[in-house]
Amino acid sequence: MAERKAKVIRDTAETTIKVELGIDGTGQFEITTGVRMFDHFLAQLAQHGLFDIKLSATGDDQHHVVEDVAISLGKAFNRALGEKRGIVRMAHAVVPMDEALVMVTVDICGRAYSVVEVTFTRDKIGDLCADLVRHFLVSFATEARINLHASILGGVNDHHKAEALFKALGRALDAATRVDERLVGRVPSTKEVIEG
Repeated sequence: MAERKAKVIRDTAETTIKVELGIDGTGQFEITTGVRMFDHFLAQLAQHGLFDIKLSATGDDQHHVVEDVAISLGKAFNRALGEKRGIVRMAHAVVPMDEALVMVTVDICGRAYSVVEVTFTRDKIGDLCADLVRHFLVSFATEARINLHASILGGVNDHHKAEALFKALGRALDAATRVDERLVGRVPSTKEVIEG
């Protein structure tokens, strides 16, 4: 099997993003976005998805940084998976963090679609605008060309809810990207192709 890795560089008038992603990693990460809470959440994605992520981002505005990181990371996932031969494709994770409980379900189907049912009680989680958690998930799903459903099932603390979402996304993506040896390199679709 070819190495499932990708590099993406996105350089615009608003941001500069550099991403190196290894799907079959050990959860190693080097992440610097200038938004400490966002770095923390992205570290959860790497750690719990067992993805190796090296990511740096600079930009003129937090919204643009988070959005462009999501775009770049999504593109890297799509590229690293190539034709998606042999992958499990669909998976979910239900993750608790103290009083919070979330569910994330993914289908690596080549069709971008997201249903993100997340609400927070405060405008900010640390130094991160709370609504950017939802925006990250939607933008990531679009560029990764996956079907993503994410829901907060319960919780009080916004930090716990958001962190559990990133952990669940990591675990669901890890399970969905695993190679099923029973497929013997086949594309897991009756169409025999997963586009994107």
